[in-house]
Amino acid sequence: MIHAVLIFNNVGLPRLTKFYTPFEVSTQELLRKIFSLVCSRPAGLCNFIDAPDLLEMLGQKGDGEQVRVVYRNYATLYFVFVVDGAESELGVLDLIQVFVESLDKSFENVCELDLVFHFDEVHHILGEVVQGGLVLETNVDEIAAAVQEKARGRKASAGVGNGLSLGGPVLQTPLGWLTERITGVSAR
Repeated sequence: MIHAVLIFNNVGLPRLTKFYTPFEVSTQELLRKIFSLVCSRPAGLCNFIDAPDLLEMLGQKGDGEQVRVVYRNYATLYFVFVVDGAESELGVLDLIQVFVESLDKSFENVCELDLVFHFDEVHHILGEVVQGGLVLETNVDEIAAAVQEKARGRKASAGVGNGLSLGGPVLQTPLGWLTERITGVSAR
């Protein structure tokens, strides 16, 4: 199971935090601990970290269960997945790659500012990949199609509710209402 999906910048500021299991410590303490594990690793080491001390922070019992931190560093961002022993580390690395490629398709070369200013779309993309700590979709094209469909639906619903848009019913503006009341002639 995936316990958390996190994205940090190089100085440790979280740019995305999504937890799928409850935890027993403060969010800041947990994020600080995970980032310190990731950033202190030299570039030549593998991207898997056994983290037994995270087990109690996540509120899990220590009955043989493992918690691993799997991460990838892309430019100025660390993509971090906290998983249990049932997940394949190489599978999670591939999942990180799918998530990054999906973000790249939506934002054309994703950067930190895209994560900050379009956090709702980033959460939607993550929701297409992972829900409830389980992997839903790993096909980048399917994820991109779902994101584009949502964007089309959002534009269509905004156009229907906006009377000033082309093709929708025309709403009477306050100035038109006032002109009609004073002169008795419709402003249309």
